[in-house]
Amino acid sequence: MRVIIINGPMGVGKTTIGKYIATKYAGTAFIDGDWCLDLHPFVGNRETKTMAIDNILHMVDNYRKCSICKMIVLVWLMDEQWVYQKVAGGIADMGLDVKSVVLVCGQKDLADRWENDKNCEWRTPEWFEVSLKSLSLFSSLENGIDTSSLTVEEIADRIMR
Repeated sequence: MRVIIINGPMGVGKTTIGKYIATKYAGTAFIDGDWCLDLHPFVGNRETKTMAIDNILHMVDNYRKCSICKMIVLVWLMDEQWVYQKVAGGIADMGLDVKSVVLVCGQKDLADRWENDKNCEWRTPEWFEVSLKSLSLFSSLENGIDTSSLTVEEIADRIMR
């Protein structure tokens, strides 16, 4: 079974792409890492991230055991190497094939996507600045896809190739 990990800054389109892939390929489970760390108010420290990683790996393991499930798409912002290593390593330890991609885009594209996303509570000016500052970090990671001029379908096709 393949697990596709989609990483990248807030607002780049991880959830949109992940959901698109999940609906296009029968038997695909969709996991949003944000579900696994949904505390109010939000606290993103080592303890809560470790808990979220455990929750993610538990969900992946349950889908792995499901005969209906053929593939898993996991989307989550992982801006610390130890977080990514724990997630990807834990999935690999289950004997699953891990494919990892990092979505990035230009500042203007990020601003446009941010402005057009009316459903996410994180789309505030303060979080936009955080996301902008993280673009250079994510752009430096391996397996990057610049989504600036691509459609959802084109991005998904690149990931699935």
